Amino acid sequence: MKNLLLTSAIILVAACSPAEQVTTEEPVKAEAVEYSLNQAGEDFVKLALRMGQVDSDYVDAYSGPKDWREAIKDTQVDPANLTKDIEDLRRRIGILDIEPSEDIRRKNLMKLLRAMAVRLDVVTGKPVSFDKEVSDIYDVKPPRYDLSDYDAVLAELDAIVPGDGSVAEQVNNFRNKFAIPKDKLKPVFDRAIAECRARTSVYFELPETEKFTMEFVTDKSWSGYNYYQGNYESLIQINTDFPITIDRAVDLGCHEGYPGHHVWNLFIERELVRKRDWIEYSVNPLFGPFGPLAEGSGNFGIGLAFPGEEKMAFEKEVLFPMAGLDTSEAELFERVLKLESQLSHATNDIARRYLDGDLTKDEAVPLIQKYYLQSREKSEQRLRFIEKYRGYVINYNIGQDIVRSYVQDAGDTPEAQWTAFRDMLTIPLTPGDLQKR
Repeated sequence: MKNLLLTSAIILVAACSPAEQVTTEEPVKAEAVEYSLNQAGEDFVKLALRMGQVDSDYVDAYSGPKDWREAIKDTQVDPANLTKDIEDLRRRIGILDIEPSEDIRRKNLMKLLRAMAVRLDVVTGKPVSFDKEVSDIYDVKPPRYDLSDYDAVLAELDAIVPGDGSVAEQVNNFRNKFAIPKDKLKPVFDRAIAECRARTSVYFELPETEKFTMEFVTDKSWSGYNYYQGNYESLIQINTDFPITIDRAVDLGCHEGYPGHHVWNLFIERELVRKRDWIEYSVNPLFGPFGPLAEGSGNFGIGLAFPGEEKMAFEKEVLFPMAGLDTSEAELFERVLKLESQLSHATNDIARRYLDGDLTKDEAVPLIQKYYLQSREKSEQRLRFIEKYRGYVINYNIGQDIVRSYVQDAGDTPEAQWTAFRDMLTIPLTPGDLQKR
């Protein structure tokens, strides 16, 4: 990291040695230089950029000074030295004498450093259990699951979805009836994202210069990704390896864009970095305590922007015709999607058992296919996601549970819920904070 050069709290800077000070007629006055949270925030950013040299997935977004990133570019970082510097910074922050109003900032820095240390252990091959990874990186105690608890949902799907074969095959074949033709993807997504933005703008004042670029890509382990560029701009990529169903246009438009990741990142840049000068938030670690709220807010934001039956109504009235899709089975499709959502936590248990060595790949893929309700090829893609991002899988469902609870506790009105949603993004809070409330 840059210079973790400062001592624990105060360094005395003198222009001469102690012996010279004794014999000098007019001793040089010592100048006190205090180590502060502002300096700690800067040190964290530079440490995070070094971590990004060890783990190319670690830095998800960066909007800080360009010369800091350039200074670390192409350098070789020793993980052992990085580990020592992480612990040194945690010690320095821990002994700072701070005002009560600064407590949340210190707590979050400590959680970010704890997460960095555990992620470093993971990428350097040290044994880290799934539960420790999730609790120490994402500030969440992961619940235990029994996959058989989800079999009733599978039975209900089997009863209502037409077709033969396994439930996964039935659902996958039925779902593909609602795939957007590839030549209609861009106009459908453009329209969906525009609607997501319009609905978000009713409650949030967005920067005039905010914008995003959308690209369609292939050969990814995810369905969509937001690469925040800084200055209120994002690059949103949509993976077209597999058919994209009509519901995903709004889902990804909200999740990756409005009020999801794009809004999350621009709020952090505007409210925390620019207004408060909390420089540590100029870097967004993918593997850190804000992950559950980032992904959870992206998922919960869909229903926030399109409450009740508004999403289905918009899709039937606007998106289905644009894609040239038949609406006669739209209500059944919606029912199937709601049942599917009840299976989302099953992947957490499969990921835990696979990553902890209790399942082989040949055992994990059929389980994913059964409870993820996808083709074998897409289930293998899901396992690649688990292998690459590991405990991150819990952020989508447990994160959504945490966000939903916090926002809905604020009240029933849209105004109350949108306000709570914004506050959650900008205070900022971590899952541990929200679950204590």
